Amino acid sequence: MIMRKTFSSRFSDKTSTKKAALNALATALDYVARITVSFVINPLLLTGLGNFGYGAWQILGRLIGYISPAGGRPTQALKWTIANQQASTDYEEKRRQVGSAITVWFMLLPLLSLLGSVLAWYAPNLLNAPLEVYPSIRWTAALLVANLIFTDLALIPHSVLRGENLGYKRMGLSTLFVFVGGGLTALALFLKAGIIGVAAANLVTTALTGLLFLKVVRSNVIWFGIAKPMFGRVRKFLGLSGWFLAWTLVMQVLRAGDVVVLGILDSVELVTRYSLTKYIPEAIIGFVAILVFGITPGLGGVIGSRDLKKAVRVRGEIMIFTWFIVTVVGATMLLWNHSFVQLWVGGEYYVGVISNLLIVLMVTQFVFIRNDANIIDLTLDLKQKVLIGVLSAGLSVGISGVLVGGFKMGIIGLTIGFIAGQSVLSIGYPVLVGRFLGVSLYSQLKAVFRPAFITILFLGSVTALGNFVVVKTWLDLVLSAGVMVGLLSLLAFYAGLTGEQRQSLLSRVRKVLQPG
Repeated sequence: MIMRKTFSSRFSDKTSTKKAALNALATALDYVARITVSFVINPLLLTGLGNFGYGAWQILGRLIGYISPAGGRPTQALKWTIANQQASTDYEEKRRQVGSAITVWFMLLPLLSLLGSVLAWYAPNLLNAPLEVYPSIRWTAALLVANLIFTDLALIPHSVLRGENLGYKRMGLSTLFVFVGGGLTALALFLKAGIIGVAAANLVTTALTGLLFLKVVRSNVIWFGIAKPMFGRVRKFLGLSGWFLAWTLVMQVLRAGDVVVLGILDSVELVTRYSLTKYIPEAIIGFVAILVFGITPGLGGVIGSRDLKKAVRVRGEIMIFTWFIVTVVGATMLLWNHSFVQLWVGGEYYVGVISNLLIVLMVTQFVFIRNDANIIDLTLDLKQKVLIGVLSAGLSVGISGVLVGGFKMGIIGLTIGFIAGQSVLSIGYPVLVGRFLGVSLYSQLKAVFRPAFITILFLGSVTALGNFVVVKTWLDLVLSAGVMVGLLSLLAFYAGLTGEQRQSLLSRVRKVLQPG
C-alpha cells in the first residue's frame, strides 16, 4: 500500500512537472513571438508615427490600462478560482463560475464604457498634444477602450485553460496569431493609417484571438460551458473580482505608471527614449515572469490540496530559477543594451549607463514581486496583498513624481522613485507568503544573501564597463552576448547556488526531459 502511494505521488509529481513545462513552453513561444514582432514593428512605429506619435502611443496604452479595473477583471478571478478547484469533478459548479464571470463582465460594462469615453475625450489634454492631432488622439483612445472591453470577454476561454493547467493546448496556434497581429499593424503603417490604424489593428487581433481560444477550450475541456449562476455565487464572484480589480489597478500603476509620470511631468519625447532603452531589459527579464505564469496554475492544485510542504519546495524552485535567469540575462543586457539600441533605432535614443542600471534593477525587482503576488492569488485571500500594493503604488508615483517634476531628475528620479516604492512589496509579500506556507522571513532572507551578493557583483562589474564596450554589427552583438551568457551562467550556477539548490534544479530539468 505504501509502495502504491509512493508510486502515485511520483507519477503525479512527474505529470505536474511535465504540464508545467509544457505550459511554460507554450507561454514562452507566444512571448518570443511578441518580442520578435515588437522588435520589427517598433522601428516601423517610430518611423511611421514620429517621436511624438510613438511616445503618445506608449502613453495612451498605459492610460487606457488605468481604467481596466473598472471592468472587474473577471478573467483573473475565474482563472485562479478554477486553478484552486482543479481536482474538483463538480463540472456544473465550474460552469457556474464561467457564468459568473460573464455576468460580472456585463454588469460592469456601462461603467467601463463611461470611464473610457471620458478618458478618450480628455486624452489630448493629458498629452499636451497640438490642436491638429486632437481628433486622431481621441479616436485612437476610443479604439483602445473598445479593445480593452472585448479583451476581458475574449480571455474567458483562455482563463479556463490556464486554470485547468492546460494552457499548453493552444501551443503554436496562439503564436501564429501574434504574427497575424504584427502583420495587421505593419499593414496599417504601410497604408499610412497612422495611430488610428494601429489601434484598429489591435482590436481586430483581439477578436481573432478570442475566437481561437474559444475553439481550443471547447476541444480540450470536457466540462466547458455556461451555467446560470445563483445570485449568491455572483455576489461572491463579484467580491473576489473586486479584489482582483483593485490589484489590477495597483499593477497598472507599477507596470505603466513610469511612462505616464514621465510623459506628464517631463515630455512625451523623453518617453520615447525611455521606452526604447527599457525595451530589451523589460522584454528579456519579463520572459522569466512569463515562464513563471505558465507554471503557477499547477501550483494552484498543490495549494488547493493543502500540501504546503510541496508548495514551499516548488516556490523555492521558482525563486531559484528566477534569480538565475534575471542575474545572468540582466547583467548581459546591462553591458550590451547600449549597442543594441544603437544598432536598432540609433544611439541618440540610449539614456545612459546609470539610467540603464536603474531600469534593469527596477524591472528585476518587479519580476520577484510578481512571483509572490501570483502565489498569493492562488490562496484567494487578496485583501492584505491589495492593501500593501496600494501603499506601494502610491509611494512609487508620489516619490517619482516629486523627483521628476520637482527636482527635474528625469529618468534617474523616475526609476529611483519606483524602486523605493516597490520595496514595500519586496518585504511585504514574502511575509504574507511565508505566513501562509509556514516559512519565516528570517529563513527567507538567509536564503537570499548568497545569490544577492553574486547579483550585486555581476551588475556592478558590467556597469563599470558600460561606456567602454560597444560593438558595431549585429553579428558581433549576438556572439558577444552569447559568450557572456555562457560564462555568467557557469559562474552563477556554481557561485550563487548551494549544492542542494543545484541538485533541485537539475532534478526538475531531468523530470521535464524524461519521455512520457
